[in-house]
Amino acid sequence: MNILVVGGGGREHAIIMKLHESPKADKLYCTPGNGGISRYAECFDVSATDIDGVVALAKKLKVDMVVVAPDDPLVMGMVDALQAEGFMTFGPKKDAAIIEGSKVFSKELMKKYNIPTAKYEVFNDSESAIAYLKEQNTYPAVIKADGLALGKGVILAQDEAEAVKAVKSMIDDKQFGESSSTVVIEEFLTGPEVSVLSFTDGKIIVPMISSMDHKRAYDNDEGLNTGGMGTVAPNPYYTDEVAKECMEKIFIPTMNAMNAEGRTFEGCLYFGLMITPNGPKVIEYNCRFGDPETQVVLPMLDADLCEIFEAIYNHKLADVNIGWKTGYCACVVMASGGYPLSYPKGIEMSGMDENGQVENAFVYHAGTKYENGKFLTNGGRVLGVTCNSLTLQGALNKAYDAVSKITFDGAHFRRDIGKRALKAFEGHDLLDLEYKQDMEDYIEENGVYLRQ
Repeated sequence: MNILVVGGGGREHAIIMKLHESPKADKLYCTPGNGGISRYAECFDVSATDIDGVVALAKKLKVDMVVVAPDDPLVMGMVDALQAEGFMTFGPKKDAAIIEGSKVFSKELMKKYNIPTAKYEVFNDSESAIAYLKEQNTYPAVIKADGLALGKGVILAQDEAEAVKAVKSMIDDKQFGESSSTVVIEEFLTGPEVSVLSFTDGKIIVPMISSMDHKRAYDNDEGLNTGGMGTVAPNPYYTDEVAKECMEKIFIPTMNAMNAEGRTFEGCLYFGLMITPNGPKVIEYNCRFGDPETQVVLPMLDADLCEIFEAIYNHKLADVNIGWKTGYCACVVMASGGYPLSYPKGIEMSGMDENGQVENAFVYHAGTKYENGKFLTNGGRVLGVTCNSLTLQGALNKAYDAVSKITFDGAHFRRDIGKRALKAFEGHDLLDLEYKQDMEDYIEENGVYLRQ
């Protein structure tokens, strides 16, 4: 199969590398791609949101499948346009992608079908929203833009002044354009956060291994929200008991709810969860692979991703055997100085080989370009440095060691990725057993750790 992947970030690089492993995949294309992706797939200069341009490119290349990875083109209806031209696709149609495209839709869906989530109210004028905030007088308060906002449309207001400023910025100043002309104000939930991606063809739903994202720009969860500064998988707070409850009360009910609404979801459905004292609740849905969650989840997949995509399109996901490797995976994001605000581009990077890699790690490129034999920065989140190991600490040690080998002016990364996850192991024998690399009673075979 010749496959075109739409998008140009670390998530798309991770998808391409997993497809690259498949015996079913022949030629890989990507648009617009990036410097790292260009070493593994032929890239084109067509924007990920240019629906007509992508359809024309797919026709020109005569591809067998198109994988639409980012949220914007999915919400805009790119899959619908491609299917209308007869292409096999991966990704939900427009009427299903609304589950991420509109916070109001997703909250009302959960309310209608009794899917556990935070209490909320919806507002499209700042005066009413501010009056509600003052009446509730409960902080922190969660204020969300209704539409897509590059993962930055959520404000956690610590007091009334912050909340009022957030509401006025979103509704009156159109901080995120029309995406924030309507806002959702939610109660603040507490507990460990968990991300669970899932494969679904609308008939069955298959959760992937869980992960933990780190949204804030700086250590100790300080600074502005970002698209994600690092991830670990699996998330140790997502126990078998929690997974069972999520399957029964959240995952299957969501799939069934979308079917009941005539919006069958086919693709990757992302669940952003909070494990509260009252059980798991949905914080948000995404209609696609998360970024950078994909960079730690797909390396652990012990199955043919091309076969999975094909099965979802043909509504035969139940026929595919999906397994997972043993151990843990960690990803540390290296960002441009100034991110998530303004930042320079075009800075030369060093420490990587001709494919943009370093020894003992896989480097997923997010915001890079390749010119004249050199890798240059070309975005806010530049690289996702990823490693796996038997233990979480082992994976983190390897990832940070690899990060230390890569340099570019202004590079900034968090030094506490996985710190919260490690707390889950405190008091367990695993801490004493091993946080070193030389496990004498284990052997590694194709990324899977087996006891001798």
